[in-house]
Amino acid sequence: MAFDMSLNTNVSTYWGQNSYGATHTSDTANWQQPISYYCADNTIDTFPIAFLDEFYSTGGLPSINLANTCNDVDDAVFPGTDLPNCGFLASDIQACQAAGKIVTISLGGATGGAGFTSDAQGAAYAQIIWNLFLGGSSTTRPFGAAVLDGVDMDIEGGSQTGYSSFLTALRALMDGGSKPYYITAAPQCPYPDAYIGTTLNEVGFDAVYVQFYNNYCGLTDYSNSNAWDFNQWDTWAKTVSPNPNVKVYIGAPASSSAAGSGYVSASTFATIIEQTQSQYSSFGGVMLWDASQAYANGRYDLAVKAALTGNLGGTTTTLTPTTTPTTTPTTTPTTTMTTTTATVGTGSCLAVAPWQSNIAYVGGDQVTYNGDLWTAKWWSEDDVPGGSAGDWTNDEACTSSAATAQPAGATAPAA
Repeated sequence: MAFDMSLNTNVSTYWGQNSYGATHTSDTANWQQPISYYCADNTIDTFPIAFLDEFYSTGGLPSINLANTCNDVDDAVFPGTDLPNCGFLASDIQACQAAGKIVTISLGGATGGAGFTSDAQGAAYAQIIWNLFLGGSSTTRPFGAAVLDGVDMDIEGGSQTGYSSFLTALRALMDGGSKPYYITAAPQCPYPDAYIGTTLNEVGFDAVYVQFYNNYCGLTDYSNSNAWDFNQWDTWAKTVSPNPNVKVYIGAPASSSAAGSGYVSASTFATIIEQTQSQYSSFGGVMLWDASQAYANGRYDLAVKAALTGNLGGTTTTLTPTTTPTTTPTTTPTTTMTTTTATVGTGSCLAVAPWQSNIAYVGGDQVTYNGDLWTAKWWSEDDVPGGSAGDWTNDEACTSSAATAQPAGATAPAA
């Protein structure tokens, strides 16, 4: 069965970083296996290969790091480059594709050297990616004869300069190709994303794998209407994205060791999936980080697929959200709340929550603190606005008298 992006039952699972092995160094039996190992059934539909972590390495070509499977230290590199020759994976990739799955290359990652200095550089880079991984030709193709199905942008830092030009030029090459190609991204859940948000508004992506973890808006805060924000991403998909058919996925850790926060049990996640799937037409499925974690965690991916397709074979945990689902992005709090009121001043604090020490913020996030509105310059946790770390910009005192509510007794996830 061929891959169908229009469905709302797809599972996308990252492969390449051996996340389980990184957190369970002695349990080698459950370390990452070759990619074809995870294609033996119909559970996973998309495999972003993680990561192309350096855009420009030795010789002006990128480098990729696939942890215990292929990297520039343990494997041979193409002469004059730091690009490892992972051609032994070609048949595995082709086997997954023959099984009706798509395989893409993910650019960036949390520690990657991603970015461009200009739009012109970004546009030129499209040809490099096309030749190395997609429908072009080169003597330095890391996966040999295997032709990947697109690119994923997992950009977690730096400037957005050149990204729109890169993807626009790449899309033009894809449109002239001999098969369908896809462009996806993995923004963090705070909307808009600080590192790819502008690009998402300028380029027609096929899907976004929103990371609902390691942030205040993670899955563990699904029942908090002031935190869980899938509705904002749904509104973006329908009213802002250049592609009105873009699909929004719930990105989730596949086990408790896969992320700092945001993991929920399979039964809890099943209820979240069912409610979100039924409420939002932009919903496309679930993204998991990552394959090794899912398999080691009792095949968490199987439970996710069952929830997506309605083949649960039993009952799921019933959640009582603090919001009443509606057909509009508006939510209505129904639980007991504690309320604080912002101070009147010169900055708008309407619906801006107070700063909390146990929440991880990213650049662009806004909070109130001591009666002022503050904006995060970059990733920050436990660094008080106005403190010596310099993580926050003071936007002056608040003008709007805004009530910010939290469920009584709620705690925010730590990164």
